Order: sequence, then structure tokens, then C-alpha cells
Amino acid sequence: MNRVLITSAIPYINGIKHLGNLVGSQLPADLYARYNRGRGREVMFICATDEHGTPAELAAAKAGKPVAEFCAEMHAVQSRIADGFRLSFDNFGRSSSERNRKLTQHFAGKLAENGLIEEVSEKQVYSHADGRFLPDRYIEGTCPNCGYDGARGDQCENCTKQLDPTDLIEPRSAISGSTDLEVRETKHLYLRQSKLKDRLDAWIDTKTDWPVLTTSIAKKWLHDGDGLQDRGITRDLDWGVPVKRGDEDWPGMEGKVFYVWFDAPIEYIAATAELADKLGAGDDFWQRWWRTDKGADDVRYVQFMGKDNVPFHTLSFPATIMGSGEPWKLVDYIKSFNYLNYDGGQFSTSKGRGVFMDQALSILPADYWRWWLLSHAPENSDSEFTWENFQTSVNKDLADVLGNFVSRVTKFCRSKFSEAVPEGGTYGDLENALIADLTAKTRAYEGHMEAIDVRKAAQELRGIWVAGNEYLQTAAPWTTFKTDPDQAAAQIRLALNLIRFYAVLSAPFIPDAAKTMLEAMNSEDDSWPDDVPAALGTLPAGHSFTVPENVFAKITDEDRENWQDRFAGTRD
Repeated sequence: MNRVLITSAIPYINGIKHLGNLVGSQLPADLYARYNRGRGREVMFICATDEHGTPAELAAAKAGKPVAEFCAEMHAVQSRIADGFRLSFDNFGRSSSERNRKLTQHFAGKLAENGLIEEVSEKQVYSHADGRFLPDRYIEGTCPNCGYDGARGDQCENCTKQLDPTDLIEPRSAISGSTDLEVRETKHLYLRQSKLKDRLDAWIDTKTDWPVLTTSIAKKWLHDGDGLQDRGITRDLDWGVPVKRGDEDWPGMEGKVFYVWFDAPIEYIAATAELADKLGAGDDFWQRWWRTDKGADDVRYVQFMGKDNVPFHTLSFPATIMGSGEPWKLVDYIKSFNYLNYDGGQFSTSKGRGVFMDQALSILPADYWRWWLLSHAPENSDSEFTWENFQTSVNKDLADVLGNFVSRVTKFCRSKFSEAVPEGGTYGDLENALIADLTAKTRAYEGHMEAIDVRKAAQELRGIWVAGNEYLQTAAPWTTFKTDPDQAAAQIRLALNLIRFYAVLSAPFIPDAAKTMLEAMNSEDDSWPDDVPAALGTLPAGHSFTVPENVFAKITDEDRENWQDRFAGTRD
């Protein structure tokens, strides 16, 4: 398809994310978006900040700011960091937007009309000091299983035992610390997912091309234990989308908001509508991506997320879409990822352990991180970041293979010919063999990118870089020049064209370096090499170029050791 809709899991608002969050959703989504744009397809790449729910209120309270102000500030921070990593969103929206409020209320109304919303009375903990019901994570106390005194009402993070708030010993409010709590009855709305179980099951069965990780998680939730359960979609909170049926009040739901996992995925649609508003476009602009009665039936919709988000995107959000009875676009492919661990353990904000996105950009340019993370993406199993591996990958792949090729070719040409593509000579068997090899490798690279096999694509791209280096070593234009300058000119002419060729193919992975290479080659032609032999003749004899500064600097042992100590954090 020539139209591709891409959404990345929406990062939560309560802090700056670590590298594992980046590689588990936003970064591979950006890779895919850039690749599809490079192929000439129309792309809509959407992300946003997820701003409602318990942790947002707690983070705002800790910062001493009103929650709306805190969320606005954190959205700006996350947006700036996304720009730093060159994440090419068409819109980076906010789930607290007016568009999302209206759409969330609209979906709730349609689900109610179709008999898929049920009012349920349940018992929850009420805090007299706070004057509110407390969601499970707002309640802390001593774990009855291990004695840890910081357990929360849903789970003890020390022993991982699942808990109910009433299980806690000496429970207290996580907001005020008050122990003046009582259990009260309250009503909430439940999405009757169980009524859509068979339809969801049949739909997932059609997705034979999905990663095993995605389908196995979805099937587990559908069939293990008691199967797919109805799910509460409202909460007793102040901050969130007010509970309404479309534009109408919902009797008995006054003062309640929709649960964050109900409204957050709807922001994918809302953020596209927000973009239409920014551009002064009408509803047709965004509906052609999201409504099959408005043209979205020819769109390929791909989602990117970590495995912890899979149940909501394979079951809950599709249930909302299906249950509305309206012609909304369902996802075609879900690319899910395992976890990235950090140097023998886990990333930890509280312990200062691991590299977070703002810290990463403060020590090295984005391309260094993009290349390592994507070439080591945790697709089939968890993967681990170590500083030794990072240093080796950057130095060998980026500096020695790609950067060194660019430097050697341009400097040699400048010294022996000029800062222009040299003329003379003809291609022989060696050059023709290279072009044939690169044609095959480029088609393989495209195949991996189309299949969203991220690590395989990175490996193939590196192989393309290596092929140029091997040619350069075998052709040895510095030796050829001594006896046959014309043939050396032909060899360097091909090598200079290879630099532009590498820039185009590498742009989805390392966009800044690709831009540097194109600018050095004095070329604005970034068209995809559908015809590889023709692409390798794009820069004609006489075309001027410049010698770029070192495209990639190596990471020294001293830098590696300093960073390893700096981000080690505290250990248990």
C-alpha cells in the first residue's frame, strides 16, 4: 500500500524515559516511517504524551505544581527530547487535548448504545483526609507476604505479590500519608470485553504475519484462566476525561473520569485530528486515515510497542473500535518488542541506574544511540546494553566501516584529483561485480525493512557498507593511480557515488550522518535506489564535493569507563 499510518506507544507523562522505552516503541517506529517516506509512500506518523491517571497526579504533587501545568511542561520536555533523537512525528499530541476528550466521550456513548457498557458497584478505599476515593496505587502499607513497608495496593514491588488494598497492614494514603481510611461502595463503568471475545479471537486469527510475541500475549489473555474479562473504564480521580455519553451527562457518574487506558489509545486518532486543526484542514484530512468510509480502507496501519502494552492494543483498544459499530480503521500489524536491560540489571529511575534519553543526548549525538539501539533491538528476546558492546559497535560499525570509507575516498580524491568527481577510465569486472552485489544486498535490505525485521535490516545495511570497503581494499586506487590514473579515477568516481548511495540507504537509521554525507556530496537527490546501477551513477564527472569533518568519532576507553561509572547508580 502507498499510504502508511504509524503509531508509537504513547509515553507516560510522569518523567523522562530511558533507552529501553525508546527502542521499544518510538525509535523503530521512526525507522519505519523514514523508510516508507524514502520509498515515496504517504506516511502519517503519530505519537503523544499519555497525561491522565494516578502517576500524573502524584508526579505533579511531588513537583508542587497543578497537574495541568506539570503535564504541559513535561510534554514540552518530551517533545524536545524526541526532536533531539530525530523522531520524525507528523504530530506529537497530548491525551489531555480537547479532541481526545470529545472522541473518548463519543466512543463511550456508542459503546453504551450497543450494550457494551455496564455499571458495576464495587468497594474501594476512601480517604477522609484527602476527601476522595483512592485508586489501588494511591494506597501504601506493609506487605502481608514479605513485610515490606512500601507495598502498594495493587502489588508489592519487593516480592511482586499481587495485592488488594484491603490486604495491606496499616494502610495509608500515598498522597497525604493519612491512615484515616474506610472502605466505601462506589459505582464504575465496565467495558464488556467478554461479549466481543469471539470476534476479537477471530480477528487475531487472521493476523498470521504478526510477530509470535504479539499473538502469544493476546491469546494468553483471551484463553488463560477465565479468559477475557470485562474491564473497568472509569476512576474516582480529578484529572482526566469527564465521564459523559457523547455530549450528554452520565447520571451517577458525576465527578468521575475515564480510566487512562480507555482514553490513551484514542489519542492516536485525536492527535491526527489535532494535526488537522494545526494545519487549518478539515475533518476529511484526518478521517481519510482513520475511517474506512472516508478512504482509510487503503491504509496500512502499523503499531509499535513494548510487550507490556500488547494486551491493550490487541484486545481493549480493538474492542473499543469494534464495539462502537462505526467504520474505524483497525490495526493491520503490531510490532512488539521485549525489554532492553542495562549492564547486568534493569534501568531504574529511583536508583539512578542506566542511561535516560536526555542524558544520552548530553554525551553523544543521536545517531550513535540510534544505530546501537536499532542494531540490537530486543525483537526475539530481551537484550542488554553494556558499555563495552556499545563502544565496540560504534567504533567498528560507524567509525571504522562507514566513517572511514567516507574520509578515505574524499581525502584521496582531493589530494590526487580535485574536489570534484574525476573523469576517465571505465568500469571493469571488479566494479560490475560490486554493483551486482550491492543490487542483491539492497533488495535484501528492503525486504527486511518491509517485514520490520529491524536487526536483520541493520545487519544487511552494515553489509552494504562493508562491501564498499572491501572493494576499496581490492581496487586500491592509491596503487592504481601510480600506473593508471584514468582507472583510479573510475574507481574513485564509483566510490564517491557510493557515499551518496550510503546516505540514502542509511537515512532511516542515522539521519544526521546521512544528511552530512549528502551535503558533502553536494547532492539534494535523496531518491531511493530502485535501480542500483543508475543510482551509482548519480554524481557525474565534474560534480563538486567537499571533504566532511570526521563523520563519527571513536569512543575512547576513558570515556567508556567514565560513563560506566556515572550511570551505574546504586545497587541492591
